Amino acid sequence: MRKNKLLTIFSICVFLFLFIPLIIIAITAFGEESTITFPIKNISLKWFINVFKSESFISSFVLSIEIALLATLLALLVGIPGAYAMARYSFKGKKFFKGFFLSPTIIPGIVVGFSLYQFMVIKLRIPVFYGLLLGHFLAVLPYIIRVVGSSLEQFDFSIEEAAWSLGCNKFKSFFKVVIPNITSGISAAFMLAFINSFNNIPISMFLSGPGVSTFPMSLMNYIEYYYDPTVSAVSVLLMLATIIIMFIVEKTLGIAALSK
Repeated sequence: MRKNKLLTIFSICVFLFLFIPLIIIAITAFGEESTITFPIKNISLKWFINVFKSESFISSFVLSIEIALLATLLALLVGIPGAYAMARYSFKGKKFFKGFFLSPTIIPGIVVGFSLYQFMVIKLRIPVFYGLLLGHFLAVLPYIIRVVGSSLEQFDFSIEEAAWSLGCNKFKSFFKVVIPNITSGISAAFMLAFINSFNNIPISMFLSGPGVSTFPMSLMNYIEYYYDPTVSAVSVLLMLATIIIMFIVEKTLGIAALSK
């Protein structure tokens, strides 16, 4: 009983440590003062209005959504067949390819960003948008392969073989048998990759250029020169967007499906 009480107290402390800063940020977003203060004296919505008035925030947010969506879709197109091949077949160099595809998650992001900058920007002179897209694609591909691969490891491939014996070719059976059975894994991989791309800073820092800046980079640049509650308002809006997305996922797929 004593251990259970200690564990309960520890869990409560952890949750408080995680949630109290979020609550403070949410409260400061409604302050009227020109600097971030807590507790607030008067309630105002002007900082939320300021977010939508800022062209840099709007343009960078649209760019981040575009980059994250395109990079995630490209990673799905490459990662799903790659994960299937590594889970379904045994071939020479399989361990090497697994290590190669998962290496960006092991190497520090700033090292990956600087390497991509040297290769794509300095040597190949790829335009900023496409360089940023390629960098985010390489950053999220390991997440797709890892999450989809874990779903495929639990998949019974005898079902696919049964489809082959009934006259379905390998291409059709992949889309009619394999894909429908790993939909939850694909959905989880999409969400994880999209969030990681949207929030990525190290790669974006090296691959951004004049007139092309992602949303996290715009926030960092804003904080460098201003200390008003606009950033707190942005944080509240992002938290609300996350809650809405998770609510939609729960109603369509179910949170339990994403953990399978």
